[in-house]
Amino acid sequence: MNVKMTISYDGFSYQGSQRQTNKKSVEDRLIEVFKILNIEPKITLSGRTDKQVHATGQVFNIVIPAYWSNFLKLKQVMNYKLPSSIRIRKIQKVNDEFHARFHAKKRVYRYVISTKEVSPFLANYVTFVKEINEEKIKEAIKLFIGVHDFEYFHKSGSEKDNKVREIFDAKFYKYKDFYIFRFEANSYLRSQIRIMVGFLLKISEGKLSKNDLKAQLSREKYIYKTPALPNGLYLSQVKY
Repeated sequence: MNVKMTISYDGFSYQGSQRQTNKKSVEDRLIEVFKILNIEPKITLSGRTDKQVHATGQVFNIVIPAYWSNFLKLKQVMNYKLPSSIRIRKIQKVNDEFHARFHAKKRVYRYVISTKEVSPFLANYVTFVKEINEEKIKEAIKLFIGVHDFEYFHKSGSEKDNKVREIFDAKFYKYKDFYIFRFEANSYLRSQIRIMVGFLLKISEGKLSKNDLKAQLSREKYIYKTPALPNGLYLSQVKY
């Protein structure tokens, strides 16, 4: 039976979501548990997250034996055997054709920053900056909405030949003591969001401008390519 699992994880503990030769990925930990439970560990993730990137709503599908029809029990057993840095949030039965990656319509990411003094309890989960110009970021982030060729907004190593992506929504807002960048798109290139955030933070600092962003988006100039730190980034939701 094909099931969809929604999980959350502390990415700082791992070398990324997808299995690695060093066995230090989120998928590797899941595989270990599935093997213990005599479940064929063929996992299809909705997409990969990089080293030290977190997730509150990552999704994958896997075929499990029919005798695991008690999903509540399966969730309890898996969370008991998994490290505390990975949690199974939800298990749902889906049709046999369901594919976590190819059937995903939208992916939502959030990037969290704070201007407060760096806290040792949040250092792995929030990016700290000295100050923020909210108005500059709110204006500039709107430029990302729409269909663009993100050739100048990805890290080398992206396996995709087609660099065109559609961003349905992009916003910046404050929530309690934190500032949040929120992006919703069909998919993303490697490190695309972190480079986008890095560019916006430079605009906030006054070191780059909206015109610079327009020039790089239109591929007139390659102005800035340094990604923001990974620890502030969260895969929040995958929509089907």
